[in-house]
Amino acid sequence: MSPLISIPNILGSLAWPCILLFPWKPGSTRERLDRDDASPEPDLSDVTVLIPARDEAEPIKGTVAALEQQGRDLAVIVIDDQSSDGTADLAKKSFRGNLRVLHGKELPAGWVGKLWALEQGREAATSELILLLDADIELAPGTIGVLKSKLKAENLDLVSLMAELRMQTLWEKVLSPAFIFFFKLLYPFAVGNDPRSRLGVAAGGCVLIRTGKLEAIGGFSALRNSIIDDCELAKRVKQVGGKTWIGLTHSARSQRPYPSLRSFWKMVARTAFTQLRYSLPLLLLTTLLMILVFWCPVLGLAHRSMTVRTVSWVGLVSMWAAYLPVVRFYRQTPFLVITLPVVASLYLLMTWSSAIRYWRGQRSMWKGRSYGRA
Repeated sequence: MSPLISIPNILGSLAWPCILLFPWKPGSTRERLDRDDASPEPDLSDVTVLIPARDEAEPIKGTVAALEQQGRDLAVIVIDDQSSDGTADLAKKSFRGNLRVLHGKELPAGWVGKLWALEQGREAATSELILLLDADIELAPGTIGVLKSKLKAENLDLVSLMAELRMQTLWEKVLSPAFIFFFKLLYPFAVGNDPRSRLGVAAGGCVLIRTGKLEAIGGFSALRNSIIDDCELAKRVKQVGGKTWIGLTHSARSQRPYPSLRSFWKMVARTAFTQLRYSLPLLLLTTLLMILVFWCPVLGLAHRSMTVRTVSWVGLVSMWAAYLPVVRFYRQTPFLVITLPVVASLYLLMTWSSAIRYWRGQRSMWKGRSYGRA
C-alpha cells in the first residue's frame, strides 16, 4: 500500500494531540460561572433585563417567574414582538415586581427581529447595566447577582453565560454536548476572554453588558442584520476598548425543546452557513477538515501498517479526551465520546443543508420570519 494513502490517517490522528496541547484548551470547561448558594440577596436597582419575545407563551412564564428570585429592585422589560399567543399577558401574570411590556413596532427593512426588539428595549432602559435574556432561558436564584459581581470585580464590560441546553430526549443528550464542544472549537473561550485578542465570543441567551458600552458601539443598530449577533456584539465591544468574558454554567438553562433530530437540525441549519460567512471555499475546506480529523483516525484502525494503527489509536483516544470534559460537565454518560465522529457527520450535513437553503435565497428563518440573502 502506498505511503501516501496513510498520510491522511496520520495527519487526522495527530490533530487531536495538538488540540489537547493548545494553550487555550478548547475542550476544557475551566471557564465557568455558577451562582453561590451562600450569596446574600443583591441590590439589582442598576440592572434592567431585556427579554425579546415572539410567540413564547410556553417558556416565558418560567423565564419571568425566575427573575423574582434574583435580587432587589430588578427592572424587567419584555418586548412583545407582535406575538399572537398571549405572550405579553402571561409575562405580566408571572412577575410581581417592576415589569413593563413594550409592544414591538413593525420590523423595518434590514433588521433581524430579535435585534429590532432589543433596540426598542434599549431605548426604554435607563439603568447602568442591561441583561439580555432570551425568552426560553431560566436563571437559577441569584445568577444575575453573580454576573454583576464578576463584571464589577474584574472591570469587564460584557459577561456572557453559555446556557445549558435541554438534555432530556435521546437526540438532545447525543447532540447538545457536541453543540457546545464544536462552538468552543470554533470560538475558544480563553481566546475570546483575552483582552489582547480580537476574537469576540458571547452566547446571546444570557449577556450582561454596560449600557455605556452598548451605546458606544451604536446600540443594536450596529448589528441590525446579524444572524450570529452574540459574537458580533462581543467583537464590537472589544473594538471600542471593552473587555468581555464568557463561561459555561448550570445556572442558566434553556427550556426550549429539541426532541427530535429534525427539530435540532432546523436549529443548527439556521446559522451554520453564516458561521462560514456564506463562503463555498470555506464550506469545502470545513468538509475536508472534518473528514480528516473525525474519520481518518477511525479508518486508520484498519490500516495494514502497525505504525498507522498506533497513531490512529493515539488520535482516537485524544479525541475522546478532548470531548470528555464537556460530556462530564453536563452529567452525561462518558460513553458519548465514542459517538463524536458520527455526530460530527450529522453536524456537517446540517451545515450543507444550511448552505443549500442560502443558495435558494433564504439566509435564515425564525418564528415565521424569513431573512433573505443579503
